[in-house]
Amino acid sequence: MKIQNISHFRDIHVHAATVQEWNQDYSQLTAGSIESSLIQLTTARCHIFREQINQRVVQHGVAPRGKMCFAVPITVPGSIRMQGREVDDSSLFFLHGGEEFMFHMPMGMELLAITFERELFEQALAQTASAKEISQLLRQPVIRVSTQRYADARRRMLAVFSQALSNEDLGNTQDRELELEQAMLGELLQLMTDPACDKQQRLPSSTRSFIVEKCHRLATAELNNVPSVDELCQRLQVSRRTVQNSFRSVAETTPINYLRSVRLNGVRRTLMSTQAAHLSIGDVAAQWGFYHLSHFAAEYQELFAELPSHTTRAAIADCARA
Repeated sequence: MKIQNISHFRDIHVHAATVQEWNQDYSQLTAGSIESSLIQLTTARCHIFREQINQRVVQHGVAPRGKMCFAVPITVPGSIRMQGREVDDSSLFFLHGGEEFMFHMPMGMELLAITFERELFEQALAQTASAKEISQLLRQPVIRVSTQRYADARRRMLAVFSQALSNEDLGNTQDRELELEQAMLGELLQLMTDPACDKQQRLPSSTRSFIVEKCHRLATAELNNVPSVDELCQRLQVSRRTVQNSFRSVAETTPINYLRSVRLNGVRRTLMSTQAAHLSIGDVAAQWGFYHLSHFAAEYQELFAELPSHTTRAAIADCARA
């Protein structure tokens, strides 16, 4: 069993790069210094991590291939959007390996993520009496369960995780790994087989979330010709008011601020993954659609609480190992 001691970060991109196995970008949406924490535990067939981030963040990426991925919200101080669904702290999140995802995380949120090897999960599922019903349930990314039963299961899963961390000095035996894997599997399967879990539930993606996510992708796909909000409205064939209301509802900000923040995060990731001798700050800014350097520097500093010239120019992976 491999345990990584709790890590504290001052940069969301280093945090994201440190999460093992996940191919994802985190973009900071609210202004100010980042303070985040991450602790990870890995067995032969399971990866568990607990994270907390003080700023509002949008996570975008692809779930690890060959895995079955669950997430359990611990602290939810605001509205969450998972795959376009508005959810709360009584919702279980699920992704199939290789599935693209977008997750809007409010300020101060904390969650526990558990990723199993697909074979391990399917073996455990086959031993339940509700395998077919659970398989149907796992066609959607958000599963609503009984509030009280979820709270009890969450408390037990956190206790199991904490015990595994505290037992690091007792020897890394296969028995301990198996015990941890089975405990987590048992809690999740029990939640989904519980009579209080509606097996027919269907929580559709909202139109507002679709608009935000579509704008997000369009704004990051065409860096040399970043579309304006009016151009996005025309492409999506919706009114400016609809777009404004969508961003307010989903991300609690305006479309201009959101899309600017996402592109500024792109600049920061590029700066951190390149050497100054190979690519200047001005060139990186221009790549992401910022052509007025003084305005760009002010906006960058407002969001990240540092000037772009103060951002460490090194590979993200090197930063994460430091």
